[in-house]
Amino acid sequence: MPAPAPSLSPVANDLRRGIVGLADVSAVKTHVRGEIPLVWLIGAIGLSLSAVVALMARFSMNVSVGHAGTLILAVIGFAAIVRLRLRGAQPRRQQIWRDASEYYGLFISICVIGALAAYPMSAASSGFVDATLQRIDDAAGFHWLAWYRFVAEHPAIQWPERAAYQTIFLSPAILLGYFAWAGCRAQARLFLATFWLTALVTLVLFAFLPAKGPLAHLWHGPLPYVPVSALYQADLIPALRNHAGSPIDLGALRGLVAAPSFHAASAVLYVFAAWPVKHLRWPFAMMNSAMLLATPVEGTHYLVDLIAGAAVACFVLVSTITVMAKMQRQSTKESMKNLVEQLHQHKILHQPN
Repeated sequence: MPAPAPSLSPVANDLRRGIVGLADVSAVKTHVRGEIPLVWLIGAIGLSLSAVVALMARFSMNVSVGHAGTLILAVIGFAAIVRLRLRGAQPRRQQIWRDASEYYGLFISICVIGALAAYPMSAASSGFVDATLQRIDDAAGFHWLAWYRFVAEHPAIQWPERAAYQTIFLSPAILLGYFAWAGCRAQARLFLATFWLTALVTLVLFAFLPAKGPLAHLWHGPLPYVPVSALYQADLIPALRNHAGSPIDLGALRGLVAAPSFHAASAVLYVFAAWPVKHLRWPFAMMNSAMLLATPVEGTHYLVDLIAGAAVACFVLVSTITVMAKMQRQSTKESMKNLVEQLHQHKILHQPN
């Protein structure tokens, strides 16, 4: 007869049971990624959309979808379908497509809802604060008309400036594509969350700080040069207040927020998100610096608009990171508590007398 297998010592046996037991306890998490849940972002965007619809109904506004609007909605819908179809993807290439669809779909949704929200909020606003903004610029020694005249008198710098101003769309396209390719889901969702929250804070402040912009406020007579933002604030905001700006073309939404500048806020968010990535850090810093230099004229912004926009972005970043760090510490504490309880349960650790 074969000799019986040697029995495990009590300590070894407890250790074996503990390891097997822990392997079966999915609730024990020793690694906390600090990743914002996707449902939070979808919920925030959904609540934003509901609020915009309610505001538009309040002011009897309608939306015209048109060909461009249909294309935007089709892109968002396609991104949602790809994200759902590849939610359990294992091959790395499919994971990249899944994450890219999520990031781009959410980003485009935030942009469209944010731009659309400015219309009913313009209708709800009253007066203009241009005189106050101009006085602040004068006190800071910034002369917007001098910048405008310089650009108007030098056609060679007009197209580079217009291109620099439009990089507000290029930076996130590169950034989110990199995050999808590199598997940086936590960073991508943090960026999207701060982008959404910055848009929200900017819109709330805009309700109290409506402005026509320095071009409409300071320049009198024919325009020698029409910047990208033209006179949209001066033309559309009064029309919206008089219920004359509907239907709103979803494919041709105009930027109506002068103060705080969302271009300045976006520049801060883009550079912050790209800074940890060595090969994106300085290209993003230079590209967004060029965008900021183009913003006073092309966006018809006062200097104080840019300062306020940057301040909003910094406030959102500090607040979000602080809250996320606190939540992560709490989650880590709870995970460690659960782990200790499981170790006690499987007799790997002894309860104190």
